[in-house]
Amino acid sequence: MNRRIAALAFTAMLAASAVNAQTAPAPAPAPAAALPNVESQDILKQNQAERTRDQPGNNAPVWREVVSGAQHYSSLPAPEAGVLIQPAARFIGQDRATTAGEAWRRYRNGPLTAIGAGFILAALAILALLYSIFGKIRNKEAPTGRRIERFTPAERAVHWTVAISFVVLAVSGLVMLFGRYILLPVIGHTLFGWLTYALKTAHNFVGPLFTVSIIVFFVMYVRDNVPAAYDIRWLMRFGGLFGGRGATEPSSGRFNAGEKIWFWGGLVVLGLIISASGFVLDMLVPGIAYTRANMQLTHIIHLLATTLMTAGALGHIYLGTLGMEGAYDAMRHGYVDDTWAKEHHDLWYDQVQRGEIPRVRSQQGPDGTPSPVKV
Repeated sequence: MNRRIAALAFTAMLAASAVNAQTAPAPAPAPAAALPNVESQDILKQNQAERTRDQPGNNAPVWREVVSGAQHYSSLPAPEAGVLIQPAARFIGQDRATTAGEAWRRYRNGPLTAIGAGFILAALAILALLYSIFGKIRNKEAPTGRRIERFTPAERAVHWTVAISFVVLAVSGLVMLFGRYILLPVIGHTLFGWLTYALKTAHNFVGPLFTVSIIVFFVMYVRDNVPAAYDIRWLMRFGGLFGGRGATEPSSGRFNAGEKIWFWGGLVVLGLIISASGFVLDMLVPGIAYTRANMQLTHIIHLLATTLMTAGALGHIYLGTLGMEGAYDAMRHGYVDDTWAKEHHDLWYDQVQRGEIPRVRSQQGPDGTPSPVKV
């Protein structure tokens, strides 16, 4: 409908120009930069005037000029401001007769949306299967009552900032991506319009906070996420997942190989890709030509990275809550029991036992020994 209105308006403008050209005195010649291809414009006006006279409502000449992608005059400084409609072109299997903008819309709402949904649904299916088979990973020995500080208040604050900002971005992004299929039929156009507008605004403002928080997170945690030789054995045994209920978990430091993969692949790589592409979509990166094609490509990168990171985050959240006993307490309160540390991160526990890492850095008794910590 918008294309037809634009084409009809353009037709009326050209027809009026053709009539005025016969009755009004010729205007002063415009600068060459303002009216490029003057000869072709005159031919277009003549062709359209003839079509309008002989075949009322037939605006084929104007439409062919509109979809050609020719650059016309515009007072706006933006790139492609003088191009009314993105020219016809093939876009990832779409018909060449379709304009590139329409081909992009079909691809975004079709295959691209399906790929994003596939990432997330696959992650949910895998987690449901793991929980149905293994249930919650519980400690093999009883807790000792002695506590080790696993995360300082600053480390937990940064972690929760990353987590909460990511949840806001993920929820708002998923509503904008899948809401038209799930929410729109239920809540209607008016409420859905207000909801998506509010979520888009929150998305744009929380995005920079997420970027800053992952940079701080990287600085805080990178030292303990450096890959080590024992990580290979942990990966080969899948963290002891398939070794039977009596099997011990492979050795690991403060963070195991799975957590390190999430740190480097999820937080660093995907997090920075999401942040960079998000800033481009918000037109906040200088030196980039914000053309339709560049924005469409950036949108693809942003969508694929965000849905992939959301799928990984579901696994991270699962292991930190339902999947493992004591994992949530570590991030919620900052402390873990000796038993939990010894069974899941034995090399880190040995460092604590040797005094290389303080057992409780914030709560020491009068004689310098760790005081009891209630969790």
